[in-house]
Amino acid sequence: MAAAPAADSARRLAGVTLEGVAKEFDGTYALRSVTLALAAGDRVALLGPNGAGKSTLLGVLAGLVRPSNGTLRYAAPGATELGADDARARVGLLSHETFLYGDLTAYENLVFWARLYGFADPAGRARLWIDRVGVAARAAERPVRTFSRGMRQRVGLARALSAEPDLLLLDEPFTGLDRDGAELLAALLRERAGPGRAMVLCSHDLERAAPLCQRVVVLRDGRVAVDRALAETGAAAAAGDAGVAAAVAALRAAYAGEGAG
Repeated sequence: MAAAPAADSARRLAGVTLEGVAKEFDGTYALRSVTLALAAGDRVALLGPNGAGKSTLLGVLAGLVRPSNGTLRYAAPGATELGADDARARVGLLSHETFLYGDLTAYENLVFWARLYGFADPAGRARLWIDRVGVAARAAERPVRTFSRGMRQRVGLARALSAEPDLLLLDEPFTGLDRDGAELLAALLRERAGPGRAMVLCSHDLERAAPLCQRVVVLRDGRVAVDRALAETGAAAAAGDAGVAAAVAALRAAYAGEGAG
């Protein structure tokens, strides 16, 4: 794998804290007094009905949506505060918007993002991630606007992961992927899991999400209704189908507000 730029530990993202965060759009509140803390290594399933504020919360965490009220703090290792610009450079986001340029090829898009993030070999990094997300070399030379939804999602995933973010934010990442693509995505997310990397995964596909997460946050009407650890997910992969079923059941119970907080 191509080497990442030398990371200044003072500019790494070790945690995010929201305190009383609200976001208003034209008189309607998408978020209401959200208090939430994310630490390095957290793998969070973000659940909630449509309109609960999940996408808005991801935008706030990414530094793309400014809160109307409350505070948002980014922390570097050692609990020192990290500036917003440095924090945004350490966040990867894959949402309904892939942040790809339609008139550029898949390869050109990934070269552009690798240059933006300061990698020494942008071309090599682009080729690496085109291969890793299963895009054929010939297809990678076509404009992205000609791609299917699933193909654009694969390239968007490559864009988000290739920067090796400390915090990865995923908004319905399985959408548009066929079975092979969904399994590839799950494998890549398992591979990147570790003590220094956090993830927030918003998905209605609980069978895919459950084994990847060890904490669940449920939003209702813009508020945090549930925030708790999921012990069942820890052994899900090792336990096979039975373990995954237990993890899914735990997510469903959290969504319904059942069990201990």
